[in-house]
Amino acid sequence: MLPSHGRYAYHPWPQRPEYRWPGGARLAVYLGLNLEHFAFGEGLGAELAPGANGGGGPQPDVLNYAWRDYGNRVGAWRVLELLEELALPATVLLNSAMYDYAPELVAAHRARGDEIAGHGRSNSERQSTLPEAEERALIAEATAAIARHEGAAPRGWLSPWIAESRTTPDLLAEAGYRYTLNWCADDQPVWMNTRAGRLLAIPYPQEVNDIPAIVARKDGAAQFAEMILDDFAERLRQVRDGKPQVMGIALHPYLIGQPYRLRALRRALATIAAAREEVWITTAGGILDHVAGLPEGTVP
Repeated sequence: MLPSHGRYAYHPWPQRPEYRWPGGARLAVYLGLNLEHFAFGEGLGAELAPGANGGGGPQPDVLNYAWRDYGNRVGAWRVLELLEELALPATVLLNSAMYDYAPELVAAHRARGDEIAGHGRSNSERQSTLPEAEERALIAEATAAIARHEGAAPRGWLSPWIAESRTTPDLLAEAGYRYTLNWCADDQPVWMNTRAGRLLAIPYPQEVNDIPAIVARKDGAAQFAEMILDDFAERLRQVRDGKPQVMGIALHPYLIGQPYRLRALRRALATIAAAREEVWITTAGGILDHVAGLPEGTVP
């Protein structure tokens, strides 16, 4: 046998039980909005052009730092306006450093009732390379910051760079987390085993995600919008088999908040918003709540 993570068992799709989302919906849709802050002159960060990370250039990498910073200064506010326009909720995947850097932006999402989920301290670092004690401290620091500002600890976590150590799910469960977005292995939520009990893996997209689509594959704005629409239409067809699905859409304001990309995104999200009588538009936390209330064994 090959080495296994031991976190969940294999369950063939045709043999899975049928259940429904609230309102009788078969498809749940949520937006994962990444609000991230990056260190200047050091650390990791996505790149518009080859720079200090991918290109081995010198620091400070002003071109790529400023491009990312546009997201917090401008792009995120444009995305927020779009969410308001279409009355769409969001799960905000928050670097805790944002409380110091852009507190007004976080407050604006708090005011509209968006869910705040943990996303580490900064996307300038990854937790997967840390010793267990240091990773535990990172999770604790980010969690405490959110609890202090929001009045309650976050229930969900997405690791910066979706990078896990072998014990990350255990550490999350031990810290009180109820769900993770790190595992994109399914179209349905899956209960994971940890040394502190169960942790729900809610699908977070690596395909319908502007980072791999735009940065890695170099897809255009129209292509990304069409990807969202095609994914949505195909899932609506697939859920006729009675098996519910989760469709996540992952967004980063320094990418999707650029005006020409936002225009394309508006077309895609308006189509989804217009179908709200047919689908359940929710947050990752809403999915957790519904799954937790289902009869034992409904979700493997």
